[in-house]
Amino acid sequence: MGRMEGKVAFITGAARGQGRAHAIRLAGEGADIIATDLAGPVDTVSYEPATPEDLAETVRAVEELDRRIVSFTADVRDFDSLKAGLDQGVAELGGLDVLVGNAGIINSVLPSWELDEANWQTMIDINLSGVWHATKAAVPHLIERGPGGSVILISSTAGLRGIPNIAHYNAAKHGVLGLARTLANELSPHRIRVNSVHPTNVRTTMIDNPSSAKIYRPDLESPTFEDSLDALANINMWDVPYLDVDDVANAVLFLACEESRYITGIALPVDLGMSMKYSGA
Repeated sequence: MGRMEGKVAFITGAARGQGRAHAIRLAGEGADIIATDLAGPVDTVSYEPATPEDLAETVRAVEELDRRIVSFTADVRDFDSLKAGLDQGVAELGGLDVLVGNAGIINSVLPSWELDEANWQTMIDINLSGVWHATKAAVPHLIERGPGGSVILISSTAGLRGIPNIAHYNAAKHGVLGLARTLANELSPHRIRVNSVHPTNVRTTMIDNPSSAKIYRPDLESPTFEDSLDALANINMWDVPYLDVDDVANAVLFLACEESRYITGIALPVDLGMSMKYSGA
């Protein structure tokens, strides 16, 4: 028996990267999965978007583990479509036990006063309001399931400290932390645990692109991911530049399963010590 046997988990941003890893890790422990992703381009985002084929690959990987999965495309900015897809998945799979609010983007890398309205608003709409939409759609199902359940919101070390030139990302990820702490209080009568996860850089398409490399190598006009590796390693306590997706998925599994049954309202860094690193005088 796996640690998630008989459970159903809803994961946003599940087409690739961290979202796919969460789906595979939970399914590997026995969970059935409801997976959603926009699987298409986003205005203001310059790196390659996820595709329907990516989402289909997540479905294939979960089914290969002999678990059921319902997938649908939706924009987390569109609450009605997100709710409709989730409702259908819950009806098919019989309930909901876990939400992993994972969908997110990065766009312009600029000082806060140079950001334009479109970049700011798109970031807040997806990385904060989109997470709220996921909780708004999922919580009634979690309550209906009966006491218990787990909400896991993927924030960032940028939700614990300020990182220059991505103020909109920092603001959204700090907001996710505030949302998680509030939900932990609101859902405590239902014994639903709510926690946030705060990774350092994770090697996914969102990080491995020239736009994101600019965060850590602003001195270069068009830096590559490889140009940023030394700077990425320097921000962590250990001389390691980034996490793998499975490192975050393991933390998600812990917070989803009964091993964390009395853990709620925490901000869990999975960050190679980044959030606590002493940088010197």
